[in-house]
Amino acid sequence: MDYHELLEIRADKRFGKPCLKGTRISVYDVLNWLSNGMTHEDIKHDFEEITDDMINACLAYAADKERRLVSVK
Repeated sequence: MDYHELLEIRADKRFGKPCLKGTRISVYDVLNWLSNGMTHEDIKHDFEEITDDMINACLAYAADKERRLVSVK
């Protein structure tokens, strides 16, 4: 998935944290909801502007960021 189409990072929005385009909902918000047991359907019910593709973009962003981490031994 190319998450770049659905996410944006702007200094004037949420202190430069990655957010869903056209919203003030950050990637962290979505990941936090998922980790606390919300389903895709729960999130979409609470935030009608969010789509499955947007949720998947947040997951893809997190996976890409994790892959880029370098462990120091």
